[in-house]
Amino acid sequence: MEWQDDGIVLSANRFGEHDAILEVMTSGHGRARGFVKAGMSRRNKALLQPGNTLRLTWRSRLENNLGRFQIELMHSPLGSLISDGVRMAALSAVCADVASTMPERECHLPVYEALSGFVALLEAEGGNVGLWGAALARIEQGILRDLGYSLDLSACAATGSTDNLVYVSPKSGRAVSAAAGEPYKDQLLTLPIFMQTGEITDADVEGAMAGLQLTCFFLERTVWVVAGKGQPDARERFCQYLKRQR
Repeated sequence: MEWQDDGIVLSANRFGEHDAILEVMTSGHGRARGFVKAGMSRRNKALLQPGNTLRLTWRSRLENNLGRFQIELMHSPLGSLISDGVRMAALSAVCADVASTMPERECHLPVYEALSGFVALLEAEGGNVGLWGAALARIEQGILRDLGYSLDLSACAATGSTDNLVYVSPKSGRAVSAAAGEPYKDQLLTLPIFMQTGEITDADVEGAMAGLQLTCFFLERTVWVVAGKGQPDARERFCQYLKRQR
């Protein structure tokens, strides 16, 4: 059994003294894991950093086995990120998100493309923590959609109106207008405008936090609770940084 694909590194853990278990998100084979011989050597360890894009060859005698990777570095964003702790925190958060939500060996091309786009956004000059937080929330919204838990933000669940949608029902995952939600606002989740429009350019820290709280609620209920691990630590650390910027 053999395949070749491009993949973005999510994590790499030591296996024995010098080898590694590599976890990647690939374009055509979804989240995949494999053994890398001498993966913790000085040369290879630098290739297995989260966010790096690798050209992968995966081989195994049986399809369900762990398998073995041969790797070739295609692109590394770390040269432009390593000196910026916030960008690195955002990168760690998105990699942990994908690793904790995506089923293994199932193709989810939109998630791979979103992850690749997020890395490119972090590499771009300028940018700010509100923008990166909003982008992370949009990726999580896409993950929910890809896993079959799509949020319906198109119209008010109570009235059908498409105007002034500012809340989301935690029960149904549907949008609620300001007027319909006013009596119950303490029980509803805040809906930032960028979660409807997809336009994150003007997102601020408050909006990013609201978006991440919204997606966290539904990921906890539908995905993370199944694994029994809860929100990834890297995501929580990034959210704590966002809170300090208020």
